[in-house]
Amino acid sequence: MCIFVEKSHYAVNTKEIGTYIKERRQSLNINQLELSELAGVGINTIVSIERGQGNPKLETLLTVADTLGLQVEIKLKE
Repeated sequence: MCIFVEKSHYAVNTKEIGTYIKERRQSLNINQLELSELAGVGINTIVSIERGQGNPKLETLLTVADTLGLQVEIKLKE
């Protein structure tokens, strides 16, 4: 999963990230409620991320990804 950073802003393809998170969660046989509890975020946050909706905080994305054992690569945008 890759997040591009430009100056003080970050740009993410939320649909793509949501798909990665959903697929990983399902491969671990974890439901959305369990993931929300493990990551310490609200279930609505998990649902929104997986649907590619909204603009989640970078910290939230990193927390959820880490909970699922996903590595996040942050690249500076040229």
